[in-house]
Amino acid sequence: MKRSKRIKIAIVGAGRIGVMLAEELKKNPRSVYEPCCFIDIDKNKVGREIIGLPVIPEDKATPARLDRYQVQEIVYAPTELSAERKKRFYDYYQSYGCKLMVYDFPMKNIEADGKRQLREFDIEELLFRQPLEFTDKETRSFYQGKCILITGGGGSIGSELCRQIAKMKPSRVVVLDINENDVYDLQQSIKMSYGSDLDLRVEIASICDRQALEQVFGRYQPQIVLHAAAHKHVPLMESNCCEAVKNNVFGTLNVVETAEKFGVEKFIMLSTDKAVNPTNVMGATKRMCEMIIQSRTGEKTKFSATRFGNVLGSRGSVIPLFERQIRAGGPVTLTDKRIIRYFMTISEASQLVLQSGAMAKNGQLYVLDMGKPVKILDLAESMIRLSGYEPYNDIDIVETGLRPGEKLYEELLVKPGELQRTNNELIFVEQEIPVDSASLQEKLDILRQAIMTNDDEKMRDALKRVVLTFRAPEEINANAKNSEEMKRVESEQQSA
Repeated sequence: MKRSKRIKIAIVGAGRIGVMLAEELKKNPRSVYEPCCFIDIDKNKVGREIIGLPVIPEDKATPARLDRYQVQEIVYAPTELSAERKKRFYDYYQSYGCKLMVYDFPMKNIEADGKRQLREFDIEELLFRQPLEFTDKETRSFYQGKCILITGGGGSIGSELCRQIAKMKPSRVVVLDINENDVYDLQQSIKMSYGSDLDLRVEIASICDRQALEQVFGRYQPQIVLHAAAHKHVPLMESNCCEAVKNNVFGTLNVVETAEKFGVEKFIMLSTDKAVNPTNVMGATKRMCEMIIQSRTGEKTKFSATRFGNVLGSRGSVIPLFERQIRAGGPVTLTDKRIIRYFMTISEASQLVLQSGAMAKNGQLYVLDMGKPVKILDLAESMIRLSGYEPYNDIDIVETGLRPGEKLYEELLVKPGELQRTNNELIFVEQEIPVDSASLQEKLDILRQAIMTNDDEKMRDALKRVVLTFRAPEEINANAKNSEEMKRVESEQQSA
C-alpha cells in the first residue's frame, strides 16, 4: 500500500467549524492535509469519534499521544479568533514541536474556487492583540474628492497610505519618491486594483530639490500633503549625519515652505518614537522636523505631525531580517537580548496618520497609545517556533552587540496626565511648547553651517546644540533597568 504523503494534522476545536474543515480536507483528493484527530475541552465530545476521527481531551493531548497519530501540524479552528484565544492556543501548544496553523473561517484566505485555506500565524499575531481600526466616516469624507500628494510614497508606510486613501475616493493621488523601483511596484499594484477608477500620478523627485517640488505642486495644486519621505535607518544615519540632516530636516523644510507657497490646506508629517529624547541622528533629525511643524502659524495651511513606534514588516525592521535568517537555517541575530520595542501594523500606522491628520489643528503633534512593549527576544523565539523549529536547538539566537545610536528601549509615547485626549481614545495630543520662529531660524542656521563643513562629527555636535534632548545612547542604556518601560516588561513576564 502506497504511504500517504499528506501532512497529518490535529484540529483544535471539534465544533461546527472544525468538523467542516475536517470534512472538506477528507473529501478533497488534492488536499495536502490529512486530519487525524480533534482536540477539545467539551466533555460531551471527548472520547467519541466525529466523522471517523477521535476527539482527544486537551489535557491528555500530549506530544507523545499526538506522535501516535503522526501529527505534524496543529490547526486552530474556532468560531472566533480573539487575541486572547490565539495567545492561549500558542502558549499551550508552542512546545509540542509541531507547526501551528490557523483556519480563518469565514473571514479570509479564500481561493477563487471558494475553498478556504489553512495559514500560518501572521506576523501581526505575534503581538497577540487585536489589530486597531482607526478609519471612520469623518476621516473618509475629509479625504474624499481631494487631490492628495504623498512624499516618500513608494516606502512601506507611504505605499500603504496610498492604498488606504484609494478607498476614500480622492479626486487624485500624486506619489512623489526618489526610488523609481518602489514607485513602479506601487503603481502596478494600484492599477490592478482600481484600473481607471483612481487618478494616480507618479513623480520621481527628491524633496531636497526645491525647483522640482515647486513644479510638482504647481502642476497638481494638491490640497493635502502627507509627508512620509525621510532617511529612517538608524545605524546608516549614524555614519551619514550630514546626509540625514540634508534630507530629513532641510528636505522637510522644502516641502513645508512649498506647501505654504501653493496654499495647501493640510500638511501631515510622519514622525517616530525615536524623536522622544533621541539617542541617534535619525531621531534627532525627526525631532527637528517636529519643531518645524510646531512652529508654523500660517492661517492658510494647517500643519500636524504624528508619532508612532516600529512598524511590523516594514523594510529595515527586524521581522523581515528574522524571516530571512530562519529560512537560511539561522542563526537569528539580536543586537541585545534585553531590547524592547513598541509595534503596530502598517495598516494601523497609516490609519492613525490619516485620522489624526483629518482632525488636526495647526502645529499639533499627535501620538498613539502603542499598547504593551514587546521584548525582541520573545519575538525571535516565537517566529522560530511558528516556523516549526525549536529555538537554541534547531536555530540558535545570538547577540551581536548594540549598534551605534541604539538604545535598549523606546520611551512611552503616552504618559498619563501629560497629554491631551481626542475623540479617539488611542490618539493623544502632545502638549509641548512650540519653538518660536526666531529660535527655529537660529537652529536651522547652526545646522546649515555644519552642512558646509561636510564633517559628520561636527554635524552631530550641531544636532546636540539644537535638539537639547539629544543624548548619548550609553547614558540611557546604563540606567535602562530602572526605566518605567523596562520595569513594565519585567513585571508582565513575572505575572505571566
